[in-house]
Amino acid sequence: MIKSIDHILVAVEELDKAVEDYSLVFGFGPTWQGSHPSLGTKNALFPLENMYLELISKEDVGPLGEYIDEHIKKNGESVFGLALETDDIVKAKKKLSASFEVDLEILDGKGLDNISKKERHWKNILMPMDVSRGVFTLLIEHTGGTLPEPEDLDESNISRMDHVVINSNDPDGLVDLYKEKYGIRLALDQFVEKWGGRMLFFRTNHTTIEAIGIKKDGSPEDSLWGLAWTTKNIKKTHKRLLDAGINITDIKDGRKPNTLVATIKSHCSNVPTLLIEHL
Repeated sequence: MIKSIDHILVAVEELDKAVEDYSLVFGFGPTWQGSHPSLGTKNALFPLENMYLELISKEDVGPLGEYIDEHIKKNGESVFGLALETDDIVKAKKKLSASFEVDLEILDGKGLDNISKKERHWKNILMPMDVSRGVFTLLIEHTGGTLPEPEDLDESNISRMDHVVINSNDPDGLVDLYKEKYGIRLALDQFVEKWGGRMLFFRTNHTTIEAIGIKKDGSPEDSLWGLAWTTKNIKKTHKRLLDAGINITDIKDGRKPNTLVATIKSHCSNVPTLLIEHL
């Protein structure tokens, strides 16, 4: 049912500052900047090979703008939401409404680029927070318009999202949601004695939802945490970031065989951020 991870949303206080920072990290700027007057938000989109990053902030009075404002007051700037793409949102609505015994609503969405004045159109379902276990989750089907690709890229640019990290106090329930309900492939389910919990990998469109599940008492709850970005040449990316004044650790061997990694420590809106090259 889920075709891919469509995009990740990062909530920021000052959109212009966040755009400046992520443009330095990615090595290119957003190809779309717009607003959603009915929702009270504005955004900037950075397309990658397998998904796109959306920086989003409150602009005016509106339901989503108020929700983002509350999120930032509670958590600070951080990963805010997950958008999952489907080819048939009507079919997805029927299946998930039956699975959760709720009446899900399909809404029409429109984005207008402030510079080109081009439009993009989509249909989406906002999953109830009790169903999505605390993670702001959209199901989306694109129906018109395209997101422009960045130009003049080289090996030092960020090329893909490698994974997004979710923390969970109920790994069994998380597997039921992402594997059984959403239909995303569970590629790894491994107990890690060091943590006293499970590492779960859900994979789609060459991207991974990496979940760290440690069973705890209380209501089931998941939270988005960190992001990992892929580069085709980590040495060139590392040098570019250092030259731009970005705080980044030394390159080292990754936990996964045949990978090199470094941790980006600034310019990421407080989001824990890993840089990775697959050799």
